[in-house]
Amino acid sequence: MENQKEVIVYSTPTCPYCVMVKAFLKEKGIDYRDIDVATDEESAREMVEKTGQMGVPVVMIGETVIIGFDQEAIIKTLGLE
Repeated sequence: MENQKEVIVYSTPTCPYCVMVKAFLKEKGIDYRDIDVATDEESAREMVEKTGQMGVPVVMIGETVIIGFDQEAIIKTLGLE
């Protein structure tokens, strides 16, 4: 996909919605960087600073923050419609 915004997924291995959001991105052919905040404390702090959220998944698309597995928001932000 040309000039796709960077997509970062903050997740944990035990979170079912994290698994769903990553499967959805993969299905749509979207490259993303997965950050496991269960093992990466620095990234966990960074996520909370950027978003004010402790819960996962947090999906960052460019500067847009999407909390949870919000399929509509992801589609809209990536312009997949």
